Amino acid sequence: MLSARAHGETGAILELFTREQGRHLGLVHGGAGRRMRSVLQPGNKLAAHWRGRLSEHLGTYQVELVKPLAGLLMDDPLALLGLSAASAICSILPEREAHPALYDGYEVLLDTMRDEDVWPAVFVRWELGLLQELGFGLDLTQCAATGSRDDLAYVSPRSGSAVSRGAGEIYKERLFRLPGFLVGSQAGAAEAADVAEGLRLTGHFLERHLFAAHERHLPDARIRLMEKMAARAE
Repeated sequence: MLSARAHGETGAILELFTREQGRHLGLVHGGAGRRMRSVLQPGNKLAAHWRGRLSEHLGTYQVELVKPLAGLLMDDPLALLGLSAASAICSILPEREAHPALYDGYEVLLDTMRDEDVWPAVFVRWELGLLQELGFGLDLTQCAATGSRDDLAYVSPRSGSAVSRGAGEIYKERLFRLPGFLVGSQAGAAEAADVAEGLRLTGHFLERHLFAAHERHLPDARIRLMEKMAARAE
């Protein structure tokens, strides 16, 4: 699940990320009560049944907890922050528009959240996938200036294209540094400085192409995650 907000005296509006229906909202009766509070936490995996008279109605959910990820991460503040950031980023997705590839990537991210050496790099890769899925993919495969695929070191903040070290050195103060773990097909662990730079890179394009277009800013949790990773890198 992505979020839950109080509705009326005892209800809650539940926001789910589903494989077939995308980001989907519904009302949970009693969702604001004590019994449901630990169930309706961002990142928890739920089995949900939606019911509505018409497809365009808000409808109601009946839910059952499958995996309490939020509870499993209670002793890891950075992972909890990453979980909140990922859930908040998903709020930019169009409602009821399926994105199965992005959903699958989100599940992979959640599955890695208990491995502190892996999930930060996966988070950055997932955000790149989100940009790609929504039509704003970055081209990190070749130099925008020379066409070379070798020694890619920077990214243009305007075009989102990679730039080789030789072509970009003179302009490096105006370019993003391209973290090594984003070059090629390698996945997994990355140094804190690389992750921090990756978050700065994806954050720029998420803000520019997605959130600003809806007169919104990056979610607070996403900004705090970037700040925390930058502090770790110092």
